[in-house]
Amino acid sequence: MRNIIWLFCFGILLLYACQEKVKEPNIVIILADDLGYGDPEVYNAESKIPTPNINKLAASGMRFTDAHTPSSVCSPTRYGLLTGRYAWRTELKKSVLWAWDKPLIAQERLTLPKMLKSKNYHSACIGKWHLGWRWPSNENEQYANDTVTIGDYNYPGRRALWKKIDFENSLGGGPLEAGFDYYFGDDVPNFPPYVFFENDQLVSVPLSLKPDSLFGIPGPMIDGWKLEEVMPSITQKAVDYIQQRAKKDKPFFLYFALTAPHTPIAPAGKFKDKSKAGLYGDFVHEVDWSVGEIMTALKQTGVLNNTIVFFTSDNGSPQRDGTNMSGPIGSVKKYGHDPSKPWRGMKADIWEGGHRVPFIVSWPAKIDPNTKSDQLICLTDIISSIASILDIPNQPNAMEDSFDVSPGFLQKEYEYPIRETIVHHSGNGIFAVRKKNWKLILGNNSGGFSNGLKIEGIPVATEGQLYDLSKDPEEQNNLYALYPDKVKELTTLLNEYKTRGTSKL
Repeated sequence: MRNIIWLFCFGILLLYACQEKVKEPNIVIILADDLGYGDPEVYNAESKIPTPNINKLAASGMRFTDAHTPSSVCSPTRYGLLTGRYAWRTELKKSVLWAWDKPLIAQERLTLPKMLKSKNYHSACIGKWHLGWRWPSNENEQYANDTVTIGDYNYPGRRALWKKIDFENSLGGGPLEAGFDYYFGDDVPNFPPYVFFENDQLVSVPLSLKPDSLFGIPGPMIDGWKLEEVMPSITQKAVDYIQQRAKKDKPFFLYFALTAPHTPIAPAGKFKDKSKAGLYGDFVHEVDWSVGEIMTALKQTGVLNNTIVFFTSDNGSPQRDGTNMSGPIGSVKKYGHDPSKPWRGMKADIWEGGHRVPFIVSWPAKIDPNTKSDQLICLTDIISSIASILDIPNQPNAMEDSFDVSPGFLQKEYEYPIRETIVHHSGNGIFAVRKKNWKLILGNNSGGFSNGLKIEGIPVATEGQLYDLSKDPEEQNNLYALYPDKVKELTTLLNEYKTRGTSKL
């Protein structure tokens, strides 16, 4: 009898010990740069670009069809993803951060990596940052960019500001201040300085100037800088990070911010001619390769089953063909490939093509494979969803525009839909508000790259635009003048979101 009791107690202790060793899930966010909804094959059967790894990722988890970025351009989306707050609530009311801008994320603001510290996560940001730094001054000032106005491309002296910067000193702001334990990247591939960053310093001091023949804003560069090597380099760093952290007891969070297929469209040699959509398609194919490298690293290190992987994009595609590492907007369509299909518009626009993006969540231990959801979600929702999964309590004055959508992809019982409304924001600062199937745009154009483009068969808007997306997903039939009560209702809702400082009413 004593032996039986002893064996029973030993079994309970062993079970408890095993439970104690189970880590919180690792978290990986792969954020593509300017990838359109219609680029991956799994979202567009007529895509001219092979994306086998993205297809496989979608088959392993849940694919969302109504996912949106909080802005249709870069920096505001990255701010929203990391904070759960719309960036138009900051001083950045339109456009993006430009070269030498100071940080957009306030030091006291809760971020995803800061939040994860409460659960003992180690976190890394690898790739594109584009949320600003405090650049050390080589004069008497502490920081050379203290007086620079955020987001003002024409700020006097902006392009010559590098002459006042001490590139050998540590930078202020950046990913470490935002809560990450490690950073490696190039900040913005078409902005100076053209050099890799590691943590709060430059890996090398740039002693040359970028030649006019190389794509990007003029400024300092290290010798031998090659734009084609950026994506392979950051991908290898991300793989290295996974391999190192998989051996540790602490769970890890990797925010892997790709630099493709944004300009400079610079696919590495082995990816050229691999698509039927020119250099742009080849660069998207390189994005797919990068996704595959991450998934392979997770599998080979034995952590894939307990890792949540998010894959998405920061906004829609400008649809450039890659001519001179860029090309006219819309030019990739000459190959019969539409990066925005089936939506109207493109990057920077307030129309769906500007902000409706691919969004895939995979977690083999918890999410059923090959599932699809039409739940309305925003990239701001990632932080609240992770907080819910990890049982992290809500904090005041944080995540103001973030909803917990985790019951959706975990297929738990929940009141459907989780999120009924969302605020859209264009590159030029035009607002739109969505409630269920209705979308109100407070402006008479796209607010972005499509301004001035002639689109046959689509009537010119009046002072605003109203669409019923359930009947008119391509936003061609403007109902603004026909439904004044709906216009009033949605305008009031948007104004309330603005004045209350939160969209969680």
